[in-house]
Amino acid sequence: MWRDDTIVRANPLVTGHRRRRRAAVIGYPRMHIDVRPLGPGDVAPDFALPAADGDHTLRLADYRARGPVLLTVMRGLYCPFCRRHLTQLGELSGRLGAAGVAVLGIVVAPVDRARLYFRFRPARFPIAVDPNRSTHRAYGLPAFERTPEVGQAVESAAREFARALNIRTTSDRVANEVNFDGFVPAASDIAEKQASLQMSGHFLVDRDGVIRWAYVEEPTSLALPSPEELSKLPERIGRAPRR
Repeated sequence: MWRDDTIVRANPLVTGHRRRRRAAVIGYPRMHIDVRPLGPGDVAPDFALPAADGDHTLRLADYRARGPVLLTVMRGLYCPFCRRHLTQLGELSGRLGAAGVAVLGIVVAPVDRARLYFRFRPARFPIAVDPNRSTHRAYGLPAFERTPEVGQAVESAAREFARALNIRTTSDRVANEVNFDGFVPAASDIAEKQASLQMSGHFLVDRDGVIRWAYVEEPTSLALPSPEELSKLPERIGRAPRR
């Protein structure tokens, strides 16, 4: 699965050659965007977004000018999987930084809401805020309507999540109970949760702005790359992607 010349296909909906991808829907509902996720060999779109920790702007170009960047493009703050992954990435960011790979995150939220959240739960690496999912679209990350099928997939992922963290659940709606960190949603978080289900993506970008590795989430598991796999990313910088 983990290959240098292809997207890591956590997402079975993406088919076709790396340089000419076609979107295919296999037993899933309509998507809100055309699915052409970027992958190894593609140029990573630059962006300039508000920072979550203060009144300044974060630019991908500024970070990759200093070295490779692991860009993690997440859902909204409402998502417990994403909040947990941000914690895991924080624990890894020092090790990746020592190996020369910076970590840069993006979350979906109103800027004021994100800044309030990270004021009390500061991240260990820079987080940018994208209220309109513009970066998700630029990188070709799919979003799904919240149909019963997608709801079942979310529930399945929530059960796995609860088991992994030893969270006790008391109802069939496990996704509503996996609040492992005491998160209290604001109105904007609830609105984002009710919108289409955004897939997350993770991209290793080299100094030239070329993607060396990519991981695109799928709705069947909402799986995120493991800490073990992420810790191996510095090794991939020395491998030129095939064009």
